[in-house]
Amino acid sequence: MKFFSKFARKLFGGSSTEHAAPATAGNRTSAKRIIPHDQHNIDRHRLDDNASKVVYRLTDSGHEGYLVGGCVRDLLMDLRPKDFDVATSASPEEAHELFRRSRLIGRRFKLLHVRFGREIIEVATFRASHDQPENNSGEKGRQSAAGMILRDNVYGTLADDAMRRDFTVNSLYYDLRDHSIIDFANGYEDMQKRVIRMIGDPDDRYREDPVRMLRAARFAAKLEFKIEPATAAPINELAPLLRNIAPARLFDESLKLFQSGHAERVYHLMQQYDLFAQLFPGPAAAIRNPQGYPVEELILNAFRNTDRRLRQRKSVTPAFLYAALLWYPMQHRMNQLLEGNQMPPLQALHEAANEIIGKQVRSTAIPRRFSTPIREIWEMQLRLPRYHGKRAERLTEHPRFRASYDLLLLRENSGEDLEGLSTWWTEYQKENPVQREYTERRRDRDHDERKPRRRRRRTGGNHNDNRSQNDRGPRGNSNRRSESND
Repeated sequence: MKFFSKFARKLFGGSSTEHAAPATAGNRTSAKRIIPHDQHNIDRHRLDDNASKVVYRLTDSGHEGYLVGGCVRDLLMDLRPKDFDVATSASPEEAHELFRRSRLIGRRFKLLHVRFGREIIEVATFRASHDQPENNSGEKGRQSAAGMILRDNVYGTLADDAMRRDFTVNSLYYDLRDHSIIDFANGYEDMQKRVIRMIGDPDDRYREDPVRMLRAARFAAKLEFKIEPATAAPINELAPLLRNIAPARLFDESLKLFQSGHAERVYHLMQQYDLFAQLFPGPAAAIRNPQGYPVEELILNAFRNTDRRLRQRKSVTPAFLYAALLWYPMQHRMNQLLEGNQMPPLQALHEAANEIIGKQVRSTAIPRRFSTPIREIWEMQLRLPRYHGKRAERLTEHPRFRASYDLLLLRENSGEDLEGLSTWWTEYQKENPVQREYTERRRDRDHDERKPRRRRRRTGGNHNDNRSQNDRGPRGNSNRRSESND
């Protein structure tokens, strides 16, 4: 509460211009408002040095240049920006000439990436609207019959660029010359109100780019803002438009949604607006018809586990998250194969995994570097119950053991009855080598299905004797012992 009181004090007060009307449905205001540094109080030391170098190089060369979007929004919220983006009046080609370590990317939306070691600063030229016929001719800009933007290389002014952005809170520009913030869409005021508001008509803007629906849910979850009613109204109806988006792009969006530290809140918003089923039709169907499995609880626990690891600054991998999301659809299909074809469990798992992953990649294109570990994590679920003898030690050496153990733990914590298997593995990992050996011997004694060891035939005696066993007679062993004793 103390932080939000301080934040409200920072946002209240006058500015160099009067307040413009909010950028609600059908109203794209372009009244310029300047918020001076003594009002917004962003600490200059928190600005990225490399992004600042890019802006200064652009302005020194006669172009406009500003920090823009999420970095300004997050700094105002006292959050650590994930990256810093730059908007400029220079064309991509003009900006490219100013930076030696840079490259142009994209055809639909041409950008410049400027590299500083491992850091990349993204530079975008001011965009303009497609409303004018000359801006929608196909050379620079093109829209489909449904309104989706297919090419967006129509350039304009700073005011044009502000009105082309999606949400008001993302339409804020930081001017390094006087450290002020430029606001054309009342994004500064919407941050005070803690709302996500679309610039322009939400229906049209979602049709231009359906991914904006996912972004609305992500920003609302991250900032703990509410989606403004007019902005939220069309989402449920237009959610199926996401099926027209390239699966590779939706996979990247899924990582932004669920690997930014707010996965659980994002999930609830996606379910509220019917977005989850568009990206994950298999898990969504399993949630509606769980077949006795704790499907949604496992998904929620996977999201909570991911959020917790990110708070602890630990690594997360898409392979584990997708393995958890798709586990029960895969298990259900595997059980169908076992009942119908009576194939071995491992073969049924491989067949089911191919089918379930094959269906999922039509929505979110999972790269092979992640789909292979998903299969390995699932296969380990069949191997972890067989821990007798030296198998437990060998399983712990498997490269996917930790992720597989985590999934096993989540399954049991979600309510699946595994007869305490995850508890056994937890205790096993805590034990020292001597205790582990004792535990393995104890489990071996209690194992009812343990096969008797085959007795080895003794082959003593004179090794130079080449006679066959049949030649030695029934007392061949005794004869060999007496010969040896002689």
